[in-house]
Amino acid sequence: MVRASIIKQIRASFDIREEADGEAGWQTLLLDPTIEVVISDIGMPRLDGYGLLERIRSSKIARVLDLPVIIISGEDENEARERAKSAGATDFITKGTPTVELLARLDALVKLAQTRRELEHSREQLVRNYHGDVSVMAIEIDHFEELSNRYGRHVAQLVHRKMSKLLSAKVRKEDTVAHLAEGQFAIISPSADLDACGAFALRLRRAIETIVMTYKEERIRISLTVGIASAGGDAHMSLEELIAIAVARVQDGKAQGGNIVVTDSGEVTPENVGRFSRLAVSVDHALTQLRTGQADEVRRRMREVVATMMPLLEFIDAEYQLGMPLSLMAERANVVNIERTEIGTPLHHPIS
Repeated sequence: MVRASIIKQIRASFDIREEADGEAGWQTLLLDPTIEVVISDIGMPRLDGYGLLERIRSSKIARVLDLPVIIISGEDENEARERAKSAGATDFITKGTPTVELLARLDALVKLAQTRRELEHSREQLVRNYHGDVSVMAIEIDHFEELSNRYGRHVAQLVHRKMSKLLSAKVRKEDTVAHLAEGQFAIISPSADLDACGAFALRLRRAIETIVMTYKEERIRISLTVGIASAGGDAHMSLEELIAIAVARVQDGKAQGGNIVVTDSGEVTPENVGRFSRLAVSVDHALTQLRTGQADEVRRRMREVVATMMPLLEFIDAEYQLGMPLSLMAERANVVNIERTEIGTPLHHPIS
């Protein structure tokens, strides 16, 4: 009856294959490469939902391993949810979930799977262009589940969308922002080392700390935990491997209390992040920001802008023998960067 109800809800938007138990479902997954999302109950004959999840998440077949899995559970089955989440469940629905909500979740998961495939394809191009020098930052909104439970799912989704917009505005033109799950993102950055990503992550955390959202006159503050992984020039490391490493470092950061940036060397702090990192900014992006009135965004990255432009400025200076005060410019840029990153004005965003 539950299967029939779900099929009725989604058949206008999706092709469906239905199986009566976990074992039959597993065989179908192995044989049908077109399946993009799995919806499974926990209590099933022959192979239950936990067993099916274990097989999927330990599969040697990449398309099966990465499949989004939605688990059907009751509102009061918190222990079952925790166990399923630990086993690799992507999302949960309850019997009787409204059609609009169910379709929205399925659409999001299908788009996520498509984005991952596109990113993996793009990774090949990145490897050719940047000789494998690609880094990934996994970013998770701290206590996202608690936020959803306290204020409602719609508020949590609004926070997720605002975070997505903020990330898209902060990254370079050549970077890619991907949604891994609700409250969790990844930034894929070519030509960026661990120090560069660490410096960016610290700036991002400071920016988030200044943002205050309001809901029904109650203020909501959010913080981030960031995990960073770098290919380090290894052209054979896949994007999925990099994302998995970065996500694992997010889990390490959460175990330490959250609101932290973690790399292979441990916590990143303003004191230990590399002073001269190789995160080159996009000059075109900086010019676009200036033309569109976003001068403050350029000021916040003045050190990186100057560092990126310096070889060109040195070349121009040598060609025309201008005697430009480049060393003074570099010194001033460093001072401006420090001042700008230490001062933040709280921003208030009402949530309706």
